[in-house]
Amino acid sequence: MTFIFNILPLMQPTHEPTATELTGPLVVALAYDGLCTFEFAIVAEVFGLDRPEMGRNWYRYATAAVEPGVLRAHGGLTFTTAGGIELLDRADLIVAAGWKGAGVPVPPDLVAKLLSAWERGARLASICSGAFVLAATGLLDGRRAATHWRYAEKLAACHPEIDVDADVLYVEENRIYTSAGSAAGIDLMLHIIRQDFGAEAANSVARRLVMPPHRSGGQAQFIERAVPTDRNHRLAEALDKIRCELSLDWTVERMAALVAMSTRTFMRRFFEATSLSPGQWLIEQRVAQAQRLLEGTALSVEQVAAEVGFGSVEVMRHHFRERLSISPRDYRRTFASAAQTQLNASPVARGKKR
Repeated sequence: MTFIFNILPLMQPTHEPTATELTGPLVVALAYDGLCTFEFAIVAEVFGLDRPEMGRNWYRYATAAVEPGVLRAHGGLTFTTAGGIELLDRADLIVAAGWKGAGVPVPPDLVAKLLSAWERGARLASICSGAFVLAATGLLDGRRAATHWRYAEKLAACHPEIDVDADVLYVEENRIYTSAGSAAGIDLMLHIIRQDFGAEAANSVARRLVMPPHRSGGQAQFIERAVPTDRNHRLAEALDKIRCELSLDWTVERMAALVAMSTRTFMRRFFEATSLSPGQWLIEQRVAQAQRLLEGTALSVEQVAAEVGFGSVEVMRHHFRERLSISPRDYRRTFASAAQTQLNASPVARGKKR
């Protein structure tokens, strides 16, 4: 089923003050054929929704089609907009909410409009693959930028002058904002609100979105780091045994003894199988198991540290911050299931923690 909808150039709220009475910064979201629906909706929801409680100086919002005619969006949607690329001439903040693809050229007229806007003092922002739009302007050259971790290598290869950071949720440099995949765009938009109107305004918008006003850490915590293991390799059985008994004191010598190898041979074969040293691999396994326990059990952080072999919360915290840019407690608050949260709040769970 195909739906057709119109995106008005200025969002018209149903309560006072009206859009024409608003005097705040004009935010313009780019629309294009193949529109990334979720990323676009983030910008429209944050900046285009009626928020009379914010007063007259709240953001004005518009959508600008970067190409003429009927456009398509993910999800079987077909749409037109009442505003075109000319809206960029008066925008205070322009957001590239995704892009058609890493290898799809950005139209020269759009590049020119973005450059002109930035030169007159406007801010530019991107969500996820929208970083490729900003990269096409050359404004990211010599600067740090974020994008979804799946696109990071491609962005760096296409634009080697950019310092691509695949770990952070968003980056801000000289009126240019880039963010990681999809939902990280919400983090960036809230950051911009916090800059413009303060923490209370950002918190208010976050509450309406039913999400935290600030997420700890970066996108590294969302990346699956599977360890490649050849099941026909003689190490496979030993690695499985170690995973099942992470609480033990696994020295290199003890690991080598499992497969009846000398330490030197074991180190070489281990790296061939995993591309990691035994110590690095063991830490990765312990962090991964700690993540699972923090998400799905009522064990205290101290108990989790002991269960996975870190020995102390301090050691586990160090490795969490080094690999995930977040503390174990913040990780649990972010990722623990609703059911687990209720369990932790129960009298029985509280009694166990004492």
